[in-house]
Amino acid sequence: MGDWDKVYIVGIGEDGLEGLTERARRLVTEADILIGENHTLGLIPPGEAERVVMGPDPETAVRKIQTSPGKRIVVLAVGDPLFYGTAQYLFDRLGEDRFEVIPHVSTMQLAFARIKESWEDAYLTNLAGPDIGPVIERIRVAEKVGLFTSEEWPPSAVAKALLDSGIDYFGVYVCENLGSPNERVTRGELADIIGQAFSPLNVMILVRKPFAPDRPAERIGRRLFGNPDEAFLQSKPKRGLLTPAEIRAIVLAELDLAPASVVWDVGAGSGSVAVEAAQIAREGTVYAIEMDPEDHSLIIKNAERFGVRNLVAVLGRAPEAWKDLPDPDAVFIGGTGRVVVGLVEGAFARLRPKGRLVTVVSSIDNLADVYRLLHRQTGNVNVRLVQIARGHYQLERMRFHSLNPAFVIGAVKS
Repeated sequence: MGDWDKVYIVGIGEDGLEGLTERARRLVTEADILIGENHTLGLIPPGEAERVVMGPDPETAVRKIQTSPGKRIVVLAVGDPLFYGTAQYLFDRLGEDRFEVIPHVSTMQLAFARIKESWEDAYLTNLAGPDIGPVIERIRVAEKVGLFTSEEWPPSAVAKALLDSGIDYFGVYVCENLGSPNERVTRGELADIIGQAFSPLNVMILVRKPFAPDRPAERIGRRLFGNPDEAFLQSKPKRGLLTPAEIRAIVLAELDLAPASVVWDVGAGSGSVAVEAAQIAREGTVYAIEMDPEDHSLIIKNAERFGVRNLVAVLGRAPEAWKDLPDPDAVFIGGTGRVVVGLVEGAFARLRPKGRLVTVVSSIDNLADVYRLLHRQTGNVNVRLVQIARGHYQLERMRFHSLNPAFVIGAVKS
């Protein structure tokens, strides 16, 4: 029996048999059945082995292995079969004890070697899925990125998606056909890549430019949260009524958002809290509920202004407006008046377990009523009295203008 106790998954490069170790080469040439994509099978000279083409659906390989007892089987994969390759799928379907993996140098490893950059601290991923949104958000804060592109997301489309998302601070390399005679490495700016066509066998590498900020030039000065009040569009008759920057920062800290949180901003006004919540919970969804049509349109404009695409502006009056929304992980309730108590009660009932609710009130009466209500629901309630004065230099003197005091109430659902 010897070597043929198992099914072998052999990594192969563009140089075919020449690039394999002696043992891997012997396994390939002695196999009864070779399974692989058309391209990998084409790297092996014609022989007596049966060749099984594995298309996009790796079930082809599973069925052939299951129906070929006693046969010497080799599955061919590009580079390292365990690095975004077919090996894990076969392990999951047939059990890892049935296989042995003989890896080749990964094309990702080759690509970084070609551009003489270390890849140990890079964000690496495969663009095989249809949704590139979460990948873009990971790229936004990365220093280096390695991408296995796909038919749906070739380098040109990736470059356009990055620039459309305001990410303009990476140099880019596209490495094609690595290890073959027609190998090519293209270097340029993201804008240079748009419109260019590349071989399907490519790796795209992004390297952040030295001293580049994590935002495009036109967004320098924009913060993840706590942006100046004047950064938001406001309706002129009600200007100054949005949640002030300092209060907003405290509210968002209390909401304790995760990357994929579902958030409600009830009484969103022009959407300052909702927009900044959407910047923090980039993989989640923020629902900004507002009954004023003019403010509702401003929410949409402010979302566009800040480039957030995970904010949904809901025109309607709470609580009716949230009836069909998914249960939230976090809720912020703005606005004033006695109605705030009823909104807090209804929103808290919809919160997911361990969810967070934050509201800001300005009157002692509302503070007492909201605190009493939440204290009955959960023991985890905290209150902050926030008094802030902003310094202004006038007539060669520093003067301070006080903001209206505010009570910030936060609660966690037990």
